[in-house]
Amino acid sequence: MGEAVQGTTVRTSDHVNEPASTILDIHTLNNSPTPTQDSAYKNKKPFQLESPKKETIVSVQEECSEGMGKNNAKRKEIPDAWLPITASKNGNAFYSAFHSVNSGIGFQALVLPFAFSIIGWTWGIICMLVAFGWQYYTKWLLIQLHESVPGRRFNRYLQLVKVAFGETPGKLLGLFPVMYLAGGSCVMLIINAGVSMKLFIKTICGDTCKSPPLTTVECYLMFICLAIILTQVPSLNSIAWFSFIGGMTAVLYCTLLWTIPLSKSRPTGISFDTAKSQSGISSPFDTFTAIGIIVFAFRGHNLVLEIQATLPSSEKYPSRAPMWKGVNFAYPIIVMCLFPLALAGYWAYGNKIPATGMLIALHSIHKNDTSRFLLGLTSLLVVIHSLTAFQIYSIPILDNLEFAYTSKKNKPCPMLIHAGFRVFFGCLTCFIAVAIPFIKVLAAIIGSVALLLTFAYPCFIWIAIKKPKRFSAMWCINMVLGSLGVVLSILVFAGCIRSVTHTGIQVGFFKP
Repeated sequence: MGEAVQGTTVRTSDHVNEPASTILDIHTLNNSPTPTQDSAYKNKKPFQLESPKKETIVSVQEECSEGMGKNNAKRKEIPDAWLPITASKNGNAFYSAFHSVNSGIGFQALVLPFAFSIIGWTWGIICMLVAFGWQYYTKWLLIQLHESVPGRRFNRYLQLVKVAFGETPGKLLGLFPVMYLAGGSCVMLIINAGVSMKLFIKTICGDTCKSPPLTTVECYLMFICLAIILTQVPSLNSIAWFSFIGGMTAVLYCTLLWTIPLSKSRPTGISFDTAKSQSGISSPFDTFTAIGIIVFAFRGHNLVLEIQATLPSSEKYPSRAPMWKGVNFAYPIIVMCLFPLALAGYWAYGNKIPATGMLIALHSIHKNDTSRFLLGLTSLLVVIHSLTAFQIYSIPILDNLEFAYTSKKNKPCPMLIHAGFRVFFGCLTCFIAVAIPFIKVLAAIIGSVALLLTFAYPCFIWIAIKKPKRFSAMWCINMVLGSLGVVLSILVFAGCIRSVTHTGIQVGFFKP
């Protein structure tokens, strides 16, 4: 499903004096000489963008048949209106802000105080400021690169990587991290939502509940059933209000998680001394692990181009303008969640903060001096946000599944197939969460590779596509930041490997 290659072809009109219409976002594939004339597509008005050079410009997804020669290659055109990411282009700056907040705040933020317990106040704050500025800049790069060539739109991250680095290198460099961030995030959302749901039920029922509590697997199943129902919407633009609800709940639970500890007395015997390992060689690796925790908290770059694809665009009003407005609206909200959560959480718990994060700390340390309503509400908000985040993080894989069907059948997915793909993906992610519960230990190791999408690839893609003058300011900035992003990924990978080998993994299949 991730094999689809997305690119753009430009066909210049043979008649210079005739105005050439510009049709945007048509998926070009093999094995058909003419565009499809399916009745479902006839009724759809294509989104048009006028080219300054009167060229016919078509955004495409291409998939070459194995072993097919260039002379025998035929093409059939599939409209983007058939695929969930680009089915609707009626978004606006507010919608992009909703998506950015929903995808930008996640369960990784709950572990930020633990990173401070390893590297301390000063380095913790410095690392957060540097990581924020760095990823804010790379997000700006991606937004600008979405329409880096007049009349062309790169609607998916993998498409942009392949255009910048070439077909095969782009697939090798981009396919795994893009698909992992989509599928892996959904698995982790199931695991964390299941834990939060179990805490919610335990808190509300208390000791007076006579019926046996739900097991972890039952919580997973309850969550994924709700998530599958919500995924039945037709397009990414359709879940904008889901993202609005998700963003609101994320802000609320982050606020509760740092305000409640501040209003309570701190545990006795806490210390703000940084964690020091027994052997001198492991201390740098602990630092790398802490840096990894901090940089993992800044997320959502793998969805920037997809979110921007839902916005209308024209030569006069490109989509980067409303997208950048939405990001600038969302980022102060994200900052007001992450920074207080990290600082207040570390101040409240110090070295007593568990590695599992703020939610577990709240329930374990303040369960006796906090109302059950607040404890239950916090857990419930985490579950609701996880449900909405599942929708946006599953979109890239669902889009690829529908593209595979559409390219083969040359027609849009029927409602039954549309629903079946979502049921299949939901069941697959739930199965992984149940079958491999220790995947949350390995998530940081695998995620260190995906850091390249946030901190390295945008810089190198800018150089490859924009081609700034060698040793110019933009060339130097992007070359340095891109190289540092690769180094960062390697260091975080090493730190995570050292952490796992030091603490060990309790391998237990089907024992969540």
